[in-house]
Amino acid sequence: MRTTLDRVRHAISFELIGLALVTPLGAWAFDMPMGDIGVVAIVSATIATIWNYLFNLGFDHLLVAIKGSVKKSLKVRVAHAVLFEVGLLAVLMPFIAWYLGISLLQALLMDASFALFYMVYAFVFNWAYDRVYPVEERPAKA
Repeated sequence: MRTTLDRVRHAISFELIGLALVTPLGAWAFDMPMGDIGVVAIVSATIATIWNYLFNLGFDHLLVAIKGSVKKSLKVRVAHAVLFEVGLLAVLMPFIAWYLGISLLQALLMDASFALFYMVYAFVFNWAYDRVYPVEERPAKA
């Protein structure tokens, strides 16, 4: 399992790189001021950072309980990314609608676009992170 320090490094680096990518892309794609998209992105990233830590901790504990290891197959990585984004979507959509003064449907479409971006980004980032900072495999306790 990863250490707490490693999980914090993972979550912070994930969010900072994501912010640097999504803010200008979102402003361009939705023809909105970068400042407005920036606020939505920062609040979303803050919530997502907390969710990232808690979700990944729980997901890894579940993997250890089921498989005895945190090693992830392609199918598990896809499920991980999808479940993470669905949970985040449910929390962020009302905030986006309120802050930008748009309908819930518009917020859903915007949030779904961000979620799609982040789902692909999460898959690539987590794969790369696992390569750069591999988890030391330890035998499961009997």
